Amino acid sequence: MRGLDQFDHPVFKYLRGQLLRPWDFEIAIRHGGHIAVYLQIAHALIEEIRRGRLAPGSALPGTRELALRLDVNRKTVVDAYGELAAQGWVKADRTRGTFVSEELPILKEANASPGKPLRGPMPDRPDFRMVGAAPNIQAILPEKNLLLFDDGTPDTRHVPVAALSRAYRSALAKAAQHNRLGYGDPRGSLALREAISTMLNITRGLTTTADNICLTRGSQMAIYVAIRVLAGPRDQVLMEELSYPPAREAFRAAGAEVLSVGLDESGMRVDELESMCRKKRVRVVYVTPHHQFPTTVLLKPDRRLRLLALAEQFGFAIIEDDYDHEFHFIHQPMLPLASVDPWGKVVYIGSLSKLLTPSLRLGYIAAPKAFVDRIAAEIMMIDRQGDPATELAIAELIADGEIHRHTRKAMRLYAERRLLMAELLKRRFGERIEFTLPPGGLAIWVRFINGVNMGELVRAARSQGVKILPGGSFAITDRAIPATRLGFASMNANELDAATRRLRQALGAVTQTEATDVG
Repeated sequence: MRGLDQFDHPVFKYLRGQLLRPWDFEIAIRHGGHIAVYLQIAHALIEEIRRGRLAPGSALPGTRELALRLDVNRKTVVDAYGELAAQGWVKADRTRGTFVSEELPILKEANASPGKPLRGPMPDRPDFRMVGAAPNIQAILPEKNLLLFDDGTPDTRHVPVAALSRAYRSALAKAAQHNRLGYGDPRGSLALREAISTMLNITRGLTTTADNICLTRGSQMAIYVAIRVLAGPRDQVLMEELSYPPAREAFRAAGAEVLSVGLDESGMRVDELESMCRKKRVRVVYVTPHHQFPTTVLLKPDRRLRLLALAEQFGFAIIEDDYDHEFHFIHQPMLPLASVDPWGKVVYIGSLSKLLTPSLRLGYIAAPKAFVDRIAAEIMMIDRQGDPATELAIAELIADGEIHRHTRKAMRLYAERRLLMAELLKRRFGERIEFTLPPGGLAIWVRFINGVNMGELVRAARSQGVKILPGGSFAITDRAIPATRLGFASMNANELDAATRRLRQALGAVTQTEATDVG
């Protein structure tokens, strides 16, 4: 394998230089005016620096390049750069070129009047009104040198990159050849809709055709557009008392009133749901029956059937978010509500992101055709369509069995990490926590026995080098929940070991007990 010194070749240095100079200078030169041309150039560049379009450290074009662009003598540009350097706006490096100074001169305007703002970088806040409040969603993002207990995402280091690259290259060529890279069906490519329809029918007991499928950019987009069609201002909708925050905020953004229903070890309390339906006109019920989000409990069969019967009795729609159906480790996964829905009450939402990588942004809605057509009309307003090449590539991976092979490999890997995570939690935390190892999914819901200030624990965990989400972030009402959802799939064995040790140390610091490593 050749070393990195090959990139010191002059050709690579030139290309790097071109990449460092992406800004296209537009400088109007007035020949024969009262101001010398080199000063016009210097003043124009100073203005760009003051406006923030040329940030400190930005590379300026070479003198020959800029002279050619402006159709002036190179010496004129050399004089302009000399003037800028003399005033402290730029720094010249004999080998690398000319760059905007890291420390700029103090900006002054002799003719600035009171109340007249100086030009500079774009302000942090706008000078206009923003409607509504920002959604209350706590994002937990990766950071350098911090381990992350996410809410249950795959390990993208195991994406079948070679197979995906081949499929994408083939799909891109075919799409271009047949003129399919332009605007198309907002429901998504027919090939992938057919493939997903077949998958749902064979593995999940649905009875769909491609006309019942609409592709979206991830399951969150599917949830958002479905809610937009199903709920409006002052409509009353129901979610479990702990549920998926983006869905909760999407309902609120639609103007709906979000009500919570109880949750126990068997899933949603459908008896409470029935009582609420007798008092209020419920329009939509959002549920994650397979592995309840965030607690991971499974909605029992009798409650599933009762939920469908209540939907028929009281006329509400059900959004079934089956976000990780594939990952079930003990027995065959339970079939979705949508598979036993004779009335067309269920809007079924799924995703291919957890099978491959969230960056592919592939979700879908399965529902009656009229609903899918309405969803497609909504998508026309915000997204128009997805990525035809990516959709065709995924359809090809499904057809040739690559998705199935990758799923089996991922299942073995995540099954091992699931057991390791359970063992580490028992060893490190003992009786200070309680959890039920779920039969499926990529996360474990952990409750702290004697309670704990979750805000303090989050801060202490961060100081120890690990990030977690507090249980209260999943609550419909504003209340503290002494629990957290710990995703285990995205970390390898060494990372899980380190992350659980750091969390144990943080818990010890918060509860003022000795944070001795017990394993």
